[in-house]
Amino acid sequence: MSAELQAARRDATLILTISNPGARNALHPDIYAAAIETLSTAERDDSVRAVILTGADNFFCAGGNLNRLLENRSRDQAEQAESINSLNGWIEAIRDCPKPVIAAVEGAAAGAGFSLALACDLIVAGESAKFLMSYVKVGLTPDGGGSWFLTQALPHQLAAELLIGGETILAPRLHQLGVVNKLVADGTALDTALTWSDTLSEQSPNAVERVKALMQQARGNSLAQHFEAEKISFIESLHHRDAQEGITAFLEKRKPHYK
Repeated sequence: MSAELQAARRDATLILTISNPGARNALHPDIYAAAIETLSTAERDDSVRAVILTGADNFFCAGGNLNRLLENRSRDQAEQAESINSLNGWIEAIRDCPKPVIAAVEGAAAGAGFSLALACDLIVAGESAKFLMSYVKVGLTPDGGGSWFLTQALPHQLAAELLIGGETILAPRLHQLGVVNKLVADGTALDTALTWSDTLSEQSPNAVERVKALMQQARGNSLAQHFEAEKISFIESLHHRDAQEGITAFLEKRKPHYK
């Protein structure tokens, strides 16, 4: 069987499953294109309120297929560049998705698989899950934004340990560092992510989209610029129908019902 991205719905949640049997869900360019298209469709579908990214058979993703990469050495470098651009497009689609994206990690997230998990807004991981950026151990350097995400999320010395040393870091330590949000019993990451996504799906879609946008902008904004961005977002949110429903529901002591 070949590598594929399986899509399924449970209520308001879109579940994307990386599947590559026998290869620990190693990635392939076909998956990148499918992921970008699926997320683009979900972005336009108001019935989708949250997205979960997971891996088949209790293993998140082993990253790139080394046999395929070795074969690519005999091909034009532009072919590899195109593949990485497609991977980056998937990462950007996750970051730009107006819906919250949760990674449900079991087994291991390695290489670009780690990058994919880091690109998600939230991470749920099984207690024995492993995370690693071991590119350097096979003479390679990270892709998919892995070095950017880890440098942003961790102290320099720890990021260097993972990127230069290629060391494995376990889910409990990432949980202590705040990178993994929820640490759960092995085999329950997806169920926990589904329960969480149900809760997130009850939030105002407009507010969630705007908060995600503000978080993205914050990385490049000065405080003064961000004050302005927050002001504009707050006023536009106040005059959106979701604020009418949310405030009214709070005052009436009932749950809001967003369309």
